[in-house]
Amino acid sequence: MTSKTLILPCLKKHVYILFILCCNALLSQNFSISGSVKDAKNGETVIGATIYLKEINKVASTNSYGFYSLTAPKGKYTLVASYMGYSTITKEISLEQNISLNILFSNAETNLEEVEVSTRAGNENVKNTQMSSVNLDMTEIKKIPAFMGEVDILKTIQLLPGVKNAGDGNTGFYVRGGGPDQNLILLDEAPIYNASHLMGFFSVFNGDAIKNVNLIKGGMPAQYGGRLSSVLDITMKDGNNQEFQVEGGIGVIASRITIQGPIVKNKSSFIVSARRTYVDVLAKPWIQKSDFKGTSYFFYDLNAKFNYIINDKNRIYLSGYYGRDKFLFKSEEDNFSTKIPWGNASACLRWNHVFNSKLFANAALIYTNYDFSFIARQQDFEATIKSGISDYTAKYDLNYFPNSRHNIKTGINYIFHVFVPTSVSAKQGETVFDLGKKIQLFAHDAAIYISDDWDVAPKFKINAGLRFGNFTQVGPFSRYKKDFTGKIIDTVNYRSNQVVANYHGLEPRFSARYTLNPSSSLKASYARNFQYIHLATISSVSLPTDVWMPCTELIKPQVSNQYAFGYFKNFKENSFETSVEVYYKTMSNQIEYKEGAQPSDNVYDNPDNAFTYGKGWAYGAEFFLKKRTGKFTGWIGYTLSWTWRQFAEINYGEKFLAKYDRRHDASLVLTYDASKKWNFGMVWVYGTGNRGTLPNGFFIYEGSLSNDYGLRNSYQFTPYHRLDLNVTFTPDRSKKLEKRKQVLIEQYRQEGKDTTNIKLTRRWLKNFSNSFTLSVFNVYNRYNPYFIYLTRKGDFTNGTLAVGAKQVSLFPILPSITWNFKF
Repeated sequence: MTSKTLILPCLKKHVYILFILCCNALLSQNFSISGSVKDAKNGETVIGATIYLKEINKVASTNSYGFYSLTAPKGKYTLVASYMGYSTITKEISLEQNISLNILFSNAETNLEEVEVSTRAGNENVKNTQMSSVNLDMTEIKKIPAFMGEVDILKTIQLLPGVKNAGDGNTGFYVRGGGPDQNLILLDEAPIYNASHLMGFFSVFNGDAIKNVNLIKGGMPAQYGGRLSSVLDITMKDGNNQEFQVEGGIGVIASRITIQGPIVKNKSSFIVSARRTYVDVLAKPWIQKSDFKGTSYFFYDLNAKFNYIINDKNRIYLSGYYGRDKFLFKSEEDNFSTKIPWGNASACLRWNHVFNSKLFANAALIYTNYDFSFIARQQDFEATIKSGISDYTAKYDLNYFPNSRHNIKTGINYIFHVFVPTSVSAKQGETVFDLGKKIQLFAHDAAIYISDDWDVAPKFKINAGLRFGNFTQVGPFSRYKKDFTGKIIDTVNYRSNQVVANYHGLEPRFSARYTLNPSSSLKASYARNFQYIHLATISSVSLPTDVWMPCTELIKPQVSNQYAFGYFKNFKENSFETSVEVYYKTMSNQIEYKEGAQPSDNVYDNPDNAFTYGKGWAYGAEFFLKKRTGKFTGWIGYTLSWTWRQFAEINYGEKFLAKYDRRHDASLVLTYDASKKWNFGMVWVYGTGNRGTLPNGFFIYEGSLSNDYGLRNSYQFTPYHRLDLNVTFTPDRSKKLEKRKQVLIEQYRQEGKDTTNIKLTRRWLKNFSNSFTLSVFNVYNRYNPYFIYLTRKGDFTNGTLAVGAKQVSLFPILPSITWNFKF
């Protein structure tokens, strides 16, 4: 037998096998369907919409830019798209090649009797790997009673389990034992460092300009970093690209207006939103004859955004925010004046690019600034205190969908920080006092990450990610060396861009979901986070005077490890959503001011010499029940938790409960849509009292009476509880419009004109709608504690000294009314 006769049968056999494999590959070939999801009425992209193929139950969600991608074998499918408040869309598709399909949602209210109304994906909270996360729609937020009628995102998230408020008059929030500086607050991807107006009474976010709010309390995905406790990701509206629209409101304390519309219809649009309080104008007549004469205070903010669709694969966004608070005081008699301005500014330029049906990219350049100033003048003397932080950010993110079982995200991020800790200057006339150089600290902050949301099996899904961060403090910088008396004995000078301190670390992130049945699942998560910037505060509440500091030779990175486990269950066809979560979190390298230290002690000194360092840990359980369909909607939340801190130089080195430790925290939120005209809302909150440090007694030192303070945070304030109510009346204008039309018909008839095609040509008149909201804050007039101060009467030398403690409360019952309009 020749070699040729041996080779030919083998070759034929291999060709046959190859042919079979090719046929199998072709028969099982996968194709992708991708595109964007938008609101048909205004062109806004829809975040978190659910797209699934009914026959094979493959599900995808739109990302923060409204993009989705699904991969499935060749075949015919029923595609279903749904999102809260929109009509569910069902479409038959034949997947024989990669398909680009853009989906337009219509508002369910326009045709309630003919369409199926979706309130989200149904059981998405059960099916997702992400736990400890809540997504809030602005329509939902606007129905909730608000302080003085001003819709407030930060006040709303404080009604969720695991999130604690700092009391009345403060928008700072504490998540699972973390401090307010450990929350990453993003507005269109730009960090916001001080998110409050009016000393904390209002947040900086104008609800009319906001599209979506997402809070992550634990199991932080790898694309987020730089904070230990939470992410509050807020997305601005893009602007109506179909028609011009104006909306706004006039309230008791502030007014707002938003204008949006197309620049080129279906191609580009803009939105501009402004708000200003008029406390200064309203209060002026009342304070002229009081001790507050010469005092003025107001705040304002401006949101703006522009976007342009270059083509189906490219889109650019330019968004910005600018807000300022200004406190002014002037005394003509004493020739004294004070000006205290502070606020945030941000700008973000982003480019979205779709490489193909499986690969989506986002590139961004971001600028963020927060600054605080205190300027005092008396005659020709002037003193100034300044602090702040500026960030210059470049980032690039990729979202890759290789198949229906994987959703891969990866990216890089770079930030150049410029810190201005409390810096003091003074002059008198032309004489400038030497108080040392203006303190500026510089740092490079870089990170890279990758994560995969992986369907391992039909019931088991994981999200595994890894983030690596590198933080470097660089010069110019001067390190002052001191002896034990505090005298400077040496100065080490670092030139520009010379490394002063460097830190880096790996941050693994992992979460998993096991489906018990279609309506329930178990979830677990672990996250390790590094935070390279710190907020130093001497107050129990967040104030503009708080100072941001980078990691230095003395200040080490904050590090947390959080473990969480939860059970999620939906009832009655997903109308009711419930969850129970337990968590344990450790935090290292926490900072506090040393006893007696002040932010202004930086003259010829390094700011980090004023701090002491310690650790913290927190644990607890969170219970959540939410009703999301029907006329009655709302939720009940309850948190049982403990938050501890321990510092070697505080409380004799013993552990102590944190000032914002709150054993029990409960909230009840209800809204009722009685009709198209009437809507009712209610909020009730209860929380165990915050903690503080008060004297246990007194002693005489060098002839003076001094306080003998107890252990750190050993005193607990009385519990906080409050009931808020609101009612919104929306007039029905259809009858008025019909009456106006009848008047026109009669007028046409008298003039002998054709009446068959009469239309109201003034668009603003036809589309005009308005509502009146009456809100009552603190309905039963509860006097909740804000702070406690001590009083002394008599003389200790003759035994008549009487010492007392008095509680200060901020708000009694406060009614307010707001008129909202839209056309």
